Amino acid sequence: MQQYLKEVARGKRGSKDLDYQQTIEVAQSIINGDATDAQIAAYLIALRLKTESPEELLAFVHTFQEYSEKIISNQKSIIDLASPYNGRNLFTGSIPTAILMADYGLPVFLHGSDSLPPKYGTAIKDILLQLGVKISQPKSGLAKTMEDANIIFALTEEFCPSLGELRRVRKELGVRTLFNTVEKLLNLANADTLMMGAYHRTAINKIAPIFKGLSYKNVYVVQGMEGSEDLPVHRNSFIFKITDNEMESTIVNPEEYGLLSPEQDKNIKLSAIVQSEITMALLSGEQSEFLQTYYNQVLFNTGIRYHIFGAAPSIGEGIEIAKEQLKGQKGLRQLEKWKASQNKNAIV
Repeated sequence: MQQYLKEVARGKRGSKDLDYQQTIEVAQSIINGDATDAQIAAYLIALRLKTESPEELLAFVHTFQEYSEKIISNQKSIIDLASPYNGRNLFTGSIPTAILMADYGLPVFLHGSDSLPPKYGTAIKDILLQLGVKISQPKSGLAKTMEDANIIFALTEEFCPSLGELRRVRKELGVRTLFNTVEKLLNLANADTLMMGAYHRTAINKIAPIFKGLSYKNVYVVQGMEGSEDLPVHRNSFIFKITDNEMESTIVNPEEYGLLSPEQDKNIKLSAIVQSEITMALLSGEQSEFLQTYYNQVLFNTGIRYHIFGAAPSIGEGIEIAKEQLKGQKGLRQLEKWKASQNKNAIV
């Protein structure tokens, strides 16, 4: 470990990228316990200052995939919605959107952990707990729930314990590290399609090359809220589609669909309880002035996903499908179906 630290921690001008195989050795030394906490912390901070290369990031993803247990090996095409593991302060519209997608026949994989630095936002798992969803299921139960309900959530650290071992170091550092990206790309469900977020185009361009070495057939990276896969309704956003070593971009505009809304207050952190209440109200078909921005957010994101995932010929038609689903409380029934399937498959 020390020999590689000398390369990446030489300072702003002297630091060097490690090649793929060298980085594999670093990642394995972290996993197998050869690297001390001090060495791990030094490496992560040096890498943050240097910025990791796509090759270095890919090496870490591959190594941690090797030490992960796959939840599903062979099943219908799955869509992996990779939300930030450091949580969200604003409304996590991806939860009701994912439930609507499942109702419409699109199998969805959600995953996460307890909230992490640097944000320590509201974690998906905590919102799901408030909704009555079990956030811990055995592998066989998850596979059966996907068959029954088209949607599952997995606690990533249960299937990749090596990530859990790093939690203490990451919390003590308190800053973003490459693991904030690695954990989203483990593909525990063998999904064909990935949708994830990034803060800006520079970050998107940086991560794009690694998908050549991953198993996804289609990748969508969006300029989402808080770096998430959740597109905002107060501004235009980019969607980048990455396939066959090519990247193409599209701009989506909420105003075009009558969904433009005021920007949410970034200084207010919505708790898991509040987020679950908003989600239940939306899935129950409620509409009010208070819910309008959240309602528009769910319609916009669901309509976009229906279109790009091939379930609707246009975004506008996808939005109309979502409207009817909410009006008819189909999302609420799908949530109950998900929970019932979990109860049935609790012991398998």
